[in-house]
This record gives sequence, C-alpha cells and structure tokens, in this order.
Amino acid sequence: MEGGEGEDPQKLKKIAAVAYDYDNDPRWADYWSNILIPPNMASRSDVVNHFKQKFYQRYIDPNLIVEPMNTNSTSQQSRPSVPPSQSSSASTQNNHSRPRDSRSTSGTSAAPPPNSTSLRWDRETIQFSVHAWVLVVAVLAIFPLVPKNLSNHAYRLSLMGTACSSLYSLYSIYGKPRAWNLQALQVWFQSVVVTKDFIYSIYCLTFVSSHLCLKFALIPILGRALEHVAKFLRRNFSRSTLYRKYLEEACVWVDSNATLGILSSQVEIGVGFLLIFSLFSFMISIVVESFLLLKLMYHAPAFAAYHQSAWSRIGRTVDPFIQRYAPFLNSPISAVQRWWFR
Repeated sequence: MEGGEGEDPQKLKKIAAVAYDYDNDPRWADYWSNILIPPNMASRSDVVNHFKQKFYQRYIDPNLIVEPMNTNSTSQQSRPSVPPSQSSSASTQNNHSRPRDSRSTSGTSAAPPPNSTSLRWDRETIQFSVHAWVLVVAVLAIFPLVPKNLSNHAYRLSLMGTACSSLYSLYSIYGKPRAWNLQALQVWFQSVVVTKDFIYSIYCLTFVSSHLCLKFALIPILGRALEHVAKFLRRNFSRSTLYRKYLEEACVWVDSNATLGILSSQVEIGVGFLLIFSLFSFMISIVVESFLLLKLMYHAPAFAAYHQSAWSRIGRTVDPFIQRYAPFLNSPISAVQRWWFR
C-alpha cells in the first residue's frame, strides 16, 4: 500500500506544487493581486496554499486536481472544546429546564434561524455587483441608438461606479493611513499610488469632473468590468449548467487573453492625443491631468507592460518621419522623453 501511495501521480503533483518557487514567478504576484477575497481570509495559510495550487494548475500542470476549499474548517476549529463532564452536566441541566420553558419557546422554536451567510455580502460579491452594473450602464452609454440625454447620464454613472468600486477596493485592501500626519500619509500614498485601483479612480474622476463627454474613454472601463465579471463567474459558477452552456468560452477568453489590456492601453494613449487638439480651449487642465495619468500608467507595474509596448510601437512608427521631415524636433522630443522617463 505504501508503495502504491508513493506512485500516486496526484500526490507527486501536489508535492511539486508545494515545492514550486512562487516568489520568483512574476505571474504569481499578478495572479494573487487579482484574487478578490476578504482580508481576513487572505492572511490564512490554507487559503494561500489553495490558490497556489490553482495557479500551479493553470500555468504549470493542468492535470493537477485541486480540491475545493473547505470554508467550515475555521469555524469548527474556533469553537472551544467542552470537557465531557461539563457537556454531560450541561445536557442534564437543559433536560431539566426544557419542560419549564416549553410554553414560552414553542412559538419561536418552530421557525429555523435565518442563514446569516446567505445575507452577508463579502468584498468579492460587492465588487462583482458594481462591475456588472457598470458593464450594463457603459454599454448603454456607448450604444448609438440610445437618446443623447440618457447616454450622457449613463456615461457619467459608469465612470462614477468604477471610481467608487476602485476606492472601495483600495480601502478594503490597504485601509486607512495609520496616523493623520505627513509621514504616515506619505507611506500610505506610496503603497497605493501604483495600484490599478488608484489609477482607475483618478482616471474616472478626471473625466467625471470635466464637461467633456468622451465615449471613447469608456473602453478601458468596459474592459476592466468584463475582467472582474468573468473572473467572478469562473470562480463561483463553474459548475452551473447555464454558465457552461452559454458563458464559459467567453469568460475563459476574457480571463486568459491579453487583448483587452492591449486595447485599453492603446485607447488610453489615444484619448491623451485626442485631448491635445483641445489644448488651447477650456479643457487644458484635463489634458495635463490625462498625460500625467499616462505617465503614471507607463511606470506602474500593473500597466507598464501594455503601455510600454504601445509607446514603443508608436515610437517605431513616428521616429522615421521625424528624422526625415522634421529633425529640428529632436531636441524638444528628447526633453519631453527625459521628463517622461524620470
């Protein structure tokens, strides 16, 4: 029997999954940052090990079988153990007191207590609800047959919804600053300034606060909402027949394809250049804010890969024309590049 267990392929795969060096794999950091679970569960070792096995199954060995996570283990472990003598004495006392209280409790004992877990909304469910709402409203804003007044309202509502969900995610992950002094605020700000949630909140607030209505700017919002909805559906409805029949292929494509990230980065850069044409109008402030935001996206780890790729493609296309037709622009362009890469 022992030799048979040692040759069990799943046991060997689980040992390999445990021994895998996750810290040196950049995909693990990105995978873990996109897992939406309550903070009290993120600190548990069994939860971390479960998602490490899911990561190993997805990227390293698809044949690894990952067992579902037992959510009742902590509640059972947290209950204090009662000695047999105390439990027996308590049961006898309950038996003696039961006939006495049967009249007063007969009306309430018939109805079972409500299930508190069904009424509790965790962070993941709240984020899914908000992003699903944003997805519907953003599609309504972009759809060409919708009346202009309704479309403009939907445009601002989708931006405000994304801003609220991003700020809520920042608060639930990073909390408040430890103290309301300059040093604590600086430490807290440095930890959140390069996150996706912070950058998208600034992105949305920038366009909400302006009088400009750029439906083009909703494409990154749509991509973000699609990613969150697809991940939630894959994580929670993978056994549903309706999901497998109609939604599984689309959700797998959204979750595993980088097309949405590339498209979002190109749209964000395109919005920045689109605002250049309104540089001498009343929208000069939003132009400056937009390019400061693009610079932040260029250096932030969550956006850097897509934005650096898009900018390098733009540079390879534009540089030959500048060298051939406008070489006098090399000096100002190099000055702008020094500011950009700083």
